[in-house]
Amino acid sequence: MSKLEIPITEIENFIYCLEVVPDANSTETTEVLTILEDMALQQQITSIYKACDTIEDLEDSINHLLYDDHHFQDYEMIYLVLPGEANNILINGYYYSIEEIAELFEGKMDGKVIHFANKKLLDLTDDESQYFLDVTGARAISGYGVSSAHMTSAFTLDRLFFSLFYENDDLKEVVERLFYKQYKLCQLLDFRLYY
Repeated sequence: MSKLEIPITEIENFIYCLEVVPDANSTETTEVLTILEDMALQQQITSIYKACDTIEDLEDSINHLLYDDHHFQDYEMIYLVLPGEANNILINGYYYSIEEIAELFEGKMDGKVIHFANKKLLDLTDDESQYFLDVTGARAISGYGVSSAHMTSAFTLDRLFFSLFYENDDLKEVVERLFYKQYKLCQLLDFRLYY
């Protein structure tokens, strides 16, 4: 009887994704979840996905991640797929400011990279970005200056950004490589990184 050799990796790569959807109890698979599943199969980048339809649900998901998930330290990327305008997010018909979101994450995102999909644009002043980083403890915040309901960042740029980040966590080099590989799309969606 031969023994099956299973390769053991030193670090597992985790993305924690929170997506706002119209109905969190729906069994319909979103395109973001499909992409995350494909990334797990093709690139061995593991993710946890949670659909939310209220601000309370979003807060509960964050608290579950922090207090009940023993792998929290392994999540380097917090991926937020939240609709909205400018520096507000829209959940269940209500707008919440980026400052309110920072307060939800207060002191809980130490060393994490928080990445917003292009369902909302991210256009922070230096003071706003510094406030968000200081309040949350995050290492960086990234997203796009152009939001689009018709052109999702998830298929190409988000996926490439995550992949490059897990190859090399030097954010400056990751952004340089991202622009090198997808310059036109980075320009079109106006990729941004605040750190």
